[in-house]
Amino acid sequence: MEAAVTVVLVCAPASGLPAALAVDGLMLLARTDDTDAAPRLVAEQQPQVAVVDLDTGGGPEAIAAITAAAPDARVLAVSARTDAAPTAEALAAVRAGAAGYLVRPGSAAELVRSVRRVADGEAVFSAGLADVVLAAHGDPAAAATLLTDRESDVLRLVVEGLTARQIATRLVLSPRTVENHVQRVLGKLGLRGRAALVRYAIEHGLA
Repeated sequence: MEAAVTVVLVCAPASGLPAALAVDGLMLLARTDDTDAAPRLVAEQQPQVAVVDLDTGGGPEAIAAITAAAPDARVLAVSARTDAAPTAEALAAVRAGAAGYLVRPGSAAELVRSVRRVADGEAVFSAGLADVVLAAHGDPAAAATLLTDRESDVLRLVVEGLTARQIATRLVLSPRTVENHVQRVLGKLGLRGRAALVRYAIEHGLA
């Protein structure tokens, strides 16, 4: 039997998210509505996925703090906003390090599927937002802004030909964390494999 995906949830108690994630195949390790405490909690619990409800507060700043404190955890941002704002919010969340962004209310099944896909290394977005993010990926200048500072550092060293272990030593990270950063960059740029990443980075001046 496949191991359950481990999750830490950052949301208000009344959000409904805890109940939606209480299903077989997911393991909720902890929940908090304190965005200031969230980075430490995620770092302590080391989940595969941190689900961050942006309506709880903190926004992209909370995502950036979580990814800095726990770089091995992938972040799925969720929001109840249904006006034009999600477009800008989704891009800001990705720039802060999120692997996906969902607009609620959606079905519980969609949320669970998205958590699993994010844990598998995919980038996940609500319908309509994916096109916006992909459009940014297609523009090298915009694509560069989607990368965090750490992701840009890793990309530069990949282009220089360093292995994951060498990059880990250079940046004082674990090799696993480096590989996670590489996978995030690949996902954000819509690429497959290091060779394609190096070629894209050189061709578009990203490293």
